[in-house]
Amino acid sequence: MAVSEETFFLDPAFEGTLQQQIQSLVAEGILSGRLRAGEKLPSTRRLARHLGISRITVTLAYTELQADDYILSKGRSGYYVSNNAPQPRLTGQPVGDNDTVDWDRFVGTSFSDADLFRKPADWQSYRYPFIYGQADPTLFDHANWRLCALQALGLRDFEAMTMDYFERDDPRLVEFIARHSLPRRGILAAPDEILVTLGAQNALWLASEVLLRPGRTAVIESPCYPGLRSILERRGSTILPVPVDSGGLPVDQLPNAADVVFVTPSHHCPTSVTMPLNRRNELLARAAEDDFVIVEDDYEFEMSFVNPPSPALKSLDKEGRVIHIGSFSKSLFPGLRLGYIVGSRAFIREARALRATVLRHPPGHVQRTAAYFMSLGHYDALIKRTARALAARREVMMSAINDHGLHIAGEGQGGSSFWMRAPDEIDAGALTEQLRGEGVLIEPGAAFFPVEKKPLEYFRLAYSSIPKERIPDGIARIARAIKS
Repeated sequence: MAVSEETFFLDPAFEGTLQQQIQSLVAEGILSGRLRAGEKLPSTRRLARHLGISRITVTLAYTELQADDYILSKGRSGYYVSNNAPQPRLTGQPVGDNDTVDWDRFVGTSFSDADLFRKPADWQSYRYPFIYGQADPTLFDHANWRLCALQALGLRDFEAMTMDYFERDDPRLVEFIARHSLPRRGILAAPDEILVTLGAQNALWLASEVLLRPGRTAVIESPCYPGLRSILERRGSTILPVPVDSGGLPVDQLPNAADVVFVTPSHHCPTSVTMPLNRRNELLARAAEDDFVIVEDDYEFEMSFVNPPSPALKSLDKEGRVIHIGSFSKSLFPGLRLGYIVGSRAFIREARALRATVLRHPPGHVQRTAAYFMSLGHYDALIKRTARALAARREVMMSAINDHGLHIAGEGQGGSSFWMRAPDEIDAGALTEQLRGEGVLIEPGAAFFPVEKKPLEYFRLAYSSIPKERIPDGIARIARAIKS
């Protein structure tokens, strides 16, 4: 790979000759890691022309660098960074050593202090990855996704890939959602009642931005999805957490002052419990009585393999009070970042306008590829294959958990994880770090609690990314670590 001459600039304040400055530019590029071993440098002619200096000056600088083994010459091919060049300085050091700005003063709102579990980037190198939300490459239909992506790259779909939809979405994808995805949840919606989003997280952000402002009150579940809590904390609204029970959010515990209630009835996050039908109807009746709206995150409804999925809240809604959020990111793969919101036209109109001011619309090629993958039947086949695999893994994990006397704190109709509770004296955060040394990844549960004093004994075990045959040994290691 050739390095562009346009990445080199002369500094008028440099104290030294032009030749020395060229040497310094190349040497500093190598020492900083910007120029890597084997990369081809700009020719002396091109670099001299770009910098507006004599070619002989560049040639002399390259000669000195070659003598110091920073670079080497390959006949008529040109100059390259030498494999024997000094190693770059430690990565992770601040690049801007001369940064004197007091960023604590200039940053208006801090977004980096969220209490979230950071999955290690090398999670696939762990033998027992009980972590949530990662795709299993053995289950995904790579071949057909590739074919659909190539089809979406074709000349016939050139406009769908390249045009600026502004506020609109790919009509093929919207049609699939309206005619296939939503009817499976008992929901009927027109295209102008559907908005495509960059996953459920983006959908939750859009909903909170449209519905909430300082002075309004949002009710959330406890424990709950940490990403939602982070979104709501920045809106300036009052946040009231309500502890969940074995049926999810208890309606009789809702405060009277609610404006918006956020709920995950299909599989509560993170306990996986499912809200029963009678409670869903009670929640809708309470919403009508107290005049609040409901944001329904239809979390993991596709993975209801223990019992058939319950009707979505939106399908039972007769007054337009429910805003329904779905996502393809978990059912296809997390990196897809594709989801949708379904709601009344007045709400979708505002959410669509807000989305347009921030990101216009999700990429057209991604939308069209997903539309082809779904409309050709590959999506349904993938869902069935994944559900069968997760059901088998769940059965193995349930048996191992029972064999080793571990305690399940929340259990639903399927999903891809178990919500666990260790003995009171166990800190799941410390347990997580201890288990990493044994190749076991678990997720501590403290971040899921939207309260000041967080219980430390909870943790989550997912089975979406671990082979079935490794589950028993992994559970045994967790049990030993807790007992020790």
